[in-house]
Amino acid sequence: MSEGAMQAGEKIAVVTGAGTGIGRSAALALMATGFTVVLAGRRPEMLAETASLGAAKGGRSLAVPTDVSEPASIKALFATVRDTFGRLDVLFNNAGRGAPAVPLEDLPFETWQSVVATNLTGPFLCIQEAIRIMKAQTPRGGRIINNGSISAHTPRPRAVAYTSTKHAITGLTKQVALDGRPFDICCGQIDIGNAATPLTERMAHGQGVLQPSGESMVEARMDVAHAGQAVAYMASLPLDANVLFLTVMANQMPFVGRG
Repeated sequence: MSEGAMQAGEKIAVVTGAGTGIGRSAALALMATGFTVVLAGRRPEMLAETASLGAAKGGRSLAVPTDVSEPASIKALFATVRDTFGRLDVLFNNAGRGAPAVPLEDLPFETWQSVVATNLTGPFLCIQEAIRIMKAQTPRGGRIINNGSISAHTPRPRAVAYTSTKHAITGLTKQVALDGRPFDICCGQIDIGNAATPLTERMAHGQGVLQPSGESMVEARMDVAHAGQAVAYMASLPLDANVLFLTVMANQMPFVGRG
């Protein structure tokens, strides 16, 4: 762990997909507000880069290479959290993937399964492990934040796997908020639209991306730091308050009134 052993009263957060994009932004924002962040992701070199960026500003973190599509990898992640810190205050379920934009009937079954494993089953298994820690610790409770997406509300063309899993995340969020309530466990969802990350580069260049009208267009993006700061705000609340749903998006993107 950067900066040495755990300190008394430290708050512990797990961020999945912490090596790049929204996950990195959220991890850095959480470190900046005093959390020690467990950085989970598939690429150790990218986790190390996030840790270095946080440490440069006094942040504390622990990188744990993790593949959220693999149940054994998830169990190992949370075993490390339990053994190292003995508690968990926040889980940000952020890791996700998309699929090639193909006609719905042409999407391979194996691709569908892979998207479901990463975007839905992975977060569910992470939540199970987090709840086990949060219910048993003293003081009891904690907060789970799921990365939904604008696609949890409105689909893009040719995105059946991504759209389906993100809609399912909304149901998962509501269920966890209900079932966690007696144990002081809050659950909320952040829906992020067009944050400027490597995954959205194609939106801002060339012909842009396919629209429901059948045309392609360049779309506005926003600084990814706004998404990270929103996650940090949700994480900062006391456990008697919860942001159930929050949407942060590029103001000029085509969502409200999307075609």
